[in-house]
Amino acid sequence: MNASTKNKVLSVIVIIFLLLVTFVVLYPIVFVISAAFAPGNTATGLSIVPFGAGFTFEHFTYLFSETNFMLWFENTLIIAICTCILSVVICSLAAYVFSRFRFALKKSMLMSLLILQIFPSFVGMIAIYVIINRMGAYNQLWGLVLVYVAGNVPYNTWLVKSYLDTIPKSLDEAARIDGANHLTIFWRVVMPIAKPIIIFLGITTFTGPWMDWIFPKLVLGDDEKQTLAIGLFSFVTDRKDQFTTFAAGALLVAIPFVFFFVITQKAQTEGLGAAAVKE
Repeated sequence: MNASTKNKVLSVIVIIFLLLVTFVVLYPIVFVISAAFAPGNTATGLSIVPFGAGFTFEHFTYLFSETNFMLWFENTLIIAICTCILSVVICSLAAYVFSRFRFALKKSMLMSLLILQIFPSFVGMIAIYVIINRMGAYNQLWGLVLVYVAGNVPYNTWLVKSYLDTIPKSLDEAARIDGANHLTIFWRVVMPIAKPIIIFLGITTFTGPWMDWIFPKLVLGDDEKQTLAIGLFSFVTDRKDQFTTFAAGALLVAIPFVFFFVITQKAQTEGLGAAAVKE
């Protein structure tokens, strides 16, 4: 077998492998999309061939007319927006302090933030539940926002600090000579330069709460306080087998997120890449 034939065989093998990988990755997504438009409710009644069971919009009609889908969407949107704003403000201010100031226990505090990331979030669920109860935040949307913001602070503070460390401190000194205080320097000098990482932080903290199930289930009890994850999961429990309705709801949630990630992909890549650069 000559070199040309070997290259052709190798190319065919690579193409077949890539096609198999593509099929494995895309088939579950296509299957869920087809399930959203398939007649019936159960997953067992679906055809393994996408759209092989028929086509209907009844599941979407059921979501908007017979369920609280829009209320779930509203609750999740409120939680996501509040989490995003508070996380960006707190993490950026904390990162600026750690990046620009010297004070006692600075290294210890940074190390503590790093250590907090070692433990999975569910380790502290009992403590979170007790604290939320004593604060009167149980079954309140703002209580869930506090949980998310507290979880976002350690890692994201390190992330933003790593970016701020790459910004020359000479810019701060020049602004201080012109009479600017620390708040002015932070807002008018540092933040415009740190825009990529701030946008990345805003995107990740906004999208994080959307499909989280554990903490909303822990903190929120009433039906009118449910989020999208809890509401959609209720269709596929032991007592219900409405997989097609679940697929329809998941598709409605996924569509805006696909456009959102396509639009913000450049900002996310720039922000994450720049944060990895050290001075």
